[in-house]
Amino acid sequence: MMRPKIIMMLLALSLGFYQAAQAQTTDAVAENMLLYQRSVGGWPKAVNEVKVDYNKTLTDAQKAYTLKDAGRIDATIDNSATFKEINYLVNAYKQTNNKAYLQSAEKGIRYLLKAQYANGGWPQYYPDSSLYRGQITFNDNAMINVMNLLYNVANHTKGFEVVDQTLVAPAAYAVKQGVNCILKTQIKVNGKLTAWNQQYDHRTLQPVMARKFELVGLATSESAAIVEFLMRLPSPSADIKAAIANAVAWFDAVKINGYRFDHITDNSQPFKKDAVLVADPNSTIWARYYEIGTNKPFFSGRDSQKKYNLAEIENERRAGYAWYGVWPAKILSKQYPVWAQKNSVN
Repeated sequence: MMRPKIIMMLLALSLGFYQAAQAQTTDAVAENMLLYQRSVGGWPKAVNEVKVDYNKTLTDAQKAYTLKDAGRIDATIDNSATFKEINYLVNAYKQTNNKAYLQSAEKGIRYLLKAQYANGGWPQYYPDSSLYRGQITFNDNAMINVMNLLYNVANHTKGFEVVDQTLVAPAAYAVKQGVNCILKTQIKVNGKLTAWNQQYDHRTLQPVMARKFELVGLATSESAAIVEFLMRLPSPSADIKAAIANAVAWFDAVKINGYRFDHITDNSQPFKKDAVLVADPNSTIWARYYEIGTNKPFFSGRDSQKKYNLAEIENERRAGYAWYGVWPAKILSKQYPVWAQKNSVN
């Protein structure tokens, strides 16, 4: 019979071999993310206008070329870039114990902290500030993605308990400043809080136009994401409660009953597709943009001309953008009633 001491030694040896093997485990997607990370700490969404594909197998020459690109200033939070890489790398570290993944994620978090403006907002790109890239960007939930991630760092949630603990306090402060920015940029109409624009001037905090077809207006999709984030915060202040309650009241006021928004195939159109409103008594939708002051839905093509009829927009933009959606639906039907009751909001 084998002695207990020998058994324990063998178990310890086996465990050591197992841990060593785990430490050497790699993840193909994570490895590609390491290659694309910029020196500043963030990631691009595309290179030479080609979307980055982390599932692609790169040749040695492509890897070398990608690494040489590290000095580019194209790091961004647009289209979930940097946000998705950090989340993936943290999870990959937990699955593989590969410290390179955690270190890369931590570098990404430091990038997000560095990119934040003193007023609490985040630009769409950093350090590139050309065109609209330096503006504070709620568009496509860019800033809210960052704030959710940093909230997870600050509160050890969603797997972020593994990151460097020296990042916790700065992340908490960044979230606090970001909330202040959100409160300052909520648009008032006749003294009443409503919703948010997609982008804001990073100096004046005034609403500004984003892309040519993204004019200044109350943006339903982005505003819904902002409200969902604010409802995540524990012990909300009176200002946060007011921001949420007024935004929800605005969502309710501008909902469009009796229609749905369909993307269809239409061979008569230049791009063989189209987007149309269809009568549907069981459907409630919201326009992507509402005019500040009138709450009229509006649309724009690449000529930046405001229209009040979607059919007047060129086919490429009409069929290629989410002009209507159901973004606040769950907030009104489920999330807000629960939150309001929990926080004693009438």
